[in-house]
Amino acid sequence: MHGYGPTPQQQTTSLPSPATLTTVRVILVTATVLSCGLLGWVAMLRLAIVTRRPRDWVLLVVVMVLNAALFAFIMGTPDDPDDMSDASVLLMLLWIVALLAGVITYYLYVEIRHYSSLRSLGSPPPYTAPAHPAPLPYQQHPAQQQQHQHQQHQQQHQQSQPNPYTVQTPPPTPTPAPQRLDQVRAELDELSDYLRKENREGEGR
Repeated sequence: MHGYGPTPQQQTTSLPSPATLTTVRVILVTATVLSCGLLGWVAMLRLAIVTRRPRDWVLLVVVMVLNAALFAFIMGTPDDPDDMSDASVLLMLLWIVALLAGVITYYLYVEIRHYSSLRSLGSPPPYTAPAHPAPLPYQQHPAQQQQHQHQQHQQQHQQSQPNPYTVQTPPPTPTPAPQRLDQVRAELDELSDYLRKENREGEGR
């Protein structure tokens, strides 16, 4: 089990470079052509070792049998080419051409395809961006943070001080007690007393 962090990548088998593969193919094809197909089994042996498929091993055995039969046919022909019949010459030429074309074509096609599939499997998958990337927290520059803090400090300072341009309404003055009402009552009392005295004096007379 692995902890947090990137998972270790599995080591892939190292493949030969394209230049090395091209050199080996050129050598095997040249040897097959120069030997008139008698060395075609070498290219098939290389292919069977690389692919490790039963079909390629079976084809290797078939090519070796054809090469042995071709070698025996060539050895059985007379030393003087003039003594050979036209049918023998035609058969030998068709045999060599078919062997060369079959071995070279099959070897190059299967080996190139084999290494191409190995490279495609060993290459890392293409990067795909996430469908919904998580939003990253916004980070301000230190200078921007200082400027923002300074602006906040100024706003707080302005809010704490009163604005000299605003008109302050005076507090409402307390209304005095209803002295007028008391004065009216006192006058009414005096008037009623005066009327009573007048009534008494009139009755006394």
